[in-house]
Amino acid sequence: MSSQGTGPDTDQDTRSAPQPARGGDVLREIVTGNAVISVLAVVVAMAVGGVLIAVADSGVRGSSTYFFARPGDTLVAAWRAVSGAYVAMFRGSVYDWQAATFAAQVKPLTESVVYAIPLILAGLGVAIAFRAGLFNIGAQGQIIVGAIVASYVGFAWDLPVVLHLLLAVLGGLLAGALYGAIPGILKGRTGAHEVIVTIMLNYIALYFISWILKQQAFNPGRTGQRSPAVEGSATYPLLVPDLLVPGNSFRLHAGLLVAILATVFTWWLLERSTLGFEIRAVGANQHAARTAGMSVARTLALTMAIAGGMAGLAATAQVLGTERSLTAGVAASIGFDAITVALLGRSRPLGTFLAGLLFGALKAGGFLMQSVTATPIDIVLVVQSVIVLLIAAPPLVRSIFRLPAPPARRRRRPRAARPAGGPSQEVTAP
Repeated sequence: MSSQGTGPDTDQDTRSAPQPARGGDVLREIVTGNAVISVLAVVVAMAVGGVLIAVADSGVRGSSTYFFARPGDTLVAAWRAVSGAYVAMFRGSVYDWQAATFAAQVKPLTESVVYAIPLILAGLGVAIAFRAGLFNIGAQGQIIVGAIVASYVGFAWDLPVVLHLLLAVLGGLLAGALYGAIPGILKGRTGAHEVIVTIMLNYIALYFISWILKQQAFNPGRTGQRSPAVEGSATYPLLVPDLLVPGNSFRLHAGLLVAILATVFTWWLLERSTLGFEIRAVGANQHAARTAGMSVARTLALTMAIAGGMAGLAATAQVLGTERSLTAGVAASIGFDAITVALLGRSRPLGTFLAGLLFGALKAGGFLMQSVTATPIDIVLVVQSVIVLLIAAPPLVRSIFRLPAPPARRRRRPRAARPAGGPSQEVTAP
């Protein structure tokens, strides 16, 4: 006899009852999913950027003085300002149909990828930390330390071509990993907050690079805060060499392949490996993970080390691929932009990769937008900031587009102990 219901046929009737169509539930989950929220956040941010572009345009401001007499003039001027700015951004980031040659037409796309490579790699490091419940603010410092080691191996050592590049990349990766492991160890052993520790380590790295660029080893000629150029044997090879397109100025390098491999590795690590399961378990509930026999301190340290290693790879994309020397501003704002990339990508490898491409395109297109339309490039920063705001507040995005709330997940209570001679029962919470 069943433990629930009023008769033996109750369970059978329940199982045989027709189930409602799940098409609506599937569509609801798609519409309210994280990916759709991220896309809509970008759309809203671009709309906000359009409003600011229109306000900053002199033609729009001039026509707005007689708006109530001829409102059409203001609307036309605003449309021209916004469309002109975004068309220029597209030309500077994807495809410039006004260029004279095909190589010049597709060069903007390659520049977007060049800017995206370090963002993807550093973003993956931040995303891995997020999955463990850690907020890695230290990608900036990890990039700086990785760049110091990678550049030194690149210009100070004399090695064969392939070996030199591998050791330079490995040096940057290990330096970033060791620097990232510091806050992980302190978090696991002493409970020190990783946000405070990583911020302090950022300052240490910033002052350290300023000091080291004044030393004889990194600045022999005392010509400024720039190290000697990295040897050609230690640089990432160009993916579009001059032999393929004579006279081209493409900067796209093999760091893109490293970013793709790092994305695949991150997916495998988080979704298919034992360590990835522990990372996700610790991120979900440290107490439950500790009760299950996992070493939380070890997992936190390894997570931050891997995150720092990704930031070190981002540094190699700078010093071995784009800049090809060490400067005080080698990290630029990559470490902080990586946080936005990881948030937009929802801490998923593929999402982070696509978000990095988007932010690389925004950066590459912003330069042409500024030069052609005189639109302040700070608009790009505003767009990025609005994206972060909306990603952090999904209900706001849903209210703007009148989307339904996500379906509530049914929580299952712990499985009851199996009584002797009877089956275990699992009760579903309402």
